Amino acid sequence: MRINQKIGVWLIVAVFFTGSMPSLLEQAFAQTTINGAGATFPFPLIDTWRVEYQNIKPDVNINYQSIGSGGGVKQFIEKTVDFGATDAPLNAEEEKKAIGAVHIPETIGSVVVAYNLPQIADKELKLTGSIIADIFMGKITKWDDPKIKEINSGLELPSEDIVVVHRSDGSGTTFVFTDYLANVSSAWETSMGKGKSVPWSTGIGAPGNEGVSGSIKSTPNSIGYIELSYALTTDTKYAHIQNKDGSFIKPSLNSTAAAVSSVAPTLPKGDESWKDISVVNAPGKDSYPIASFSYLLLFKELSTNPSIDETKAKDLVDFISYAITDGQTFASDLGYVPLPNEVVKLDQETLKSLTNTGNPILQ
Repeated sequence: MRINQKIGVWLIVAVFFTGSMPSLLEQAFAQTTINGAGATFPFPLIDTWRVEYQNIKPDVNINYQSIGSGGGVKQFIEKTVDFGATDAPLNAEEEKKAIGAVHIPETIGSVVVAYNLPQIADKELKLTGSIIADIFMGKITKWDDPKIKEINSGLELPSEDIVVVHRSDGSGTTFVFTDYLANVSSAWETSMGKGKSVPWSTGIGAPGNEGVSGSIKSTPNSIGYIELSYALTTDTKYAHIQNKDGSFIKPSLNSTAAAVSSVAPTLPKGDESWKDISVVNAPGKDSYPIASFSYLLLFKELSTNPSIDETKAKDLVDFISYAITDGQTFASDLGYVPLPNEVVKLDQETLKSLTNTGNPILQ
């Protein structure tokens, strides 16, 4: 008790004579809040990083809003968040609005074609790129269409209307899916194109991977596209897709990794443009054809965003450094493909190039 009393007296004396106690308390309880927004696809992984990172840095809070890639890019450009997240790299127009932006691949995923056919088991259905394009353009409208039956001999396909479900929001998942369809179908490329949103000619819209997955699960005879991780966590059926080599491939972590491994050595460095980067319809007998990186967006000069001061710049870069290294250990269990070593090294070099008011953040 005497010791506690003495400490109390000294604290009072320190406050009285120096006025330093409020400053010391502020430092002891200082918190940095890092705000991000964007793609729904990496949300379960980013949320896991958020929780795990607080065990390492209790004074750093990660706040991530899963609003879709379109919203994430918009908020990043407007500098209302500290980082954006997108499954689609910045296009030429977006690059002009975000001079000095850098892409940090954070994980790898794949888009699956999910369906709800009660009489057909999971992963029994086979589809080709041209058939998928025709379904989503409204040219194939019945499940027992001859083109579908031809590659699914032995399956009892119902004579029911196909209910198409697509994203209603600006979406990186939509970008990856339409990038693939434009790559394999000239009719799609001409009439629909690719992007985070396209002029859908048929179907019903739902927001986020969560919304599309929920609509498919609750709607018999439906078909839609969602990220593999959401299909796994919601136990949604999905199809084998024919790849560039003619094999019907089951979406998986291994088949997705096979698709991206060949492009790693050719990826852009630093703040070079990523607008033409695509890994859909990759060659290789084991490659799943609808694969993609998911990216975090930062400015190379972090003070470009007025909300980022010296402390936040350091905390932000430290968090992302954790995400691309130790954070990758959580990827597989959540249905994501861990970054290959070549991509981790590329990311680390990009982080080393970042500055705040001209000073390197990582020494």
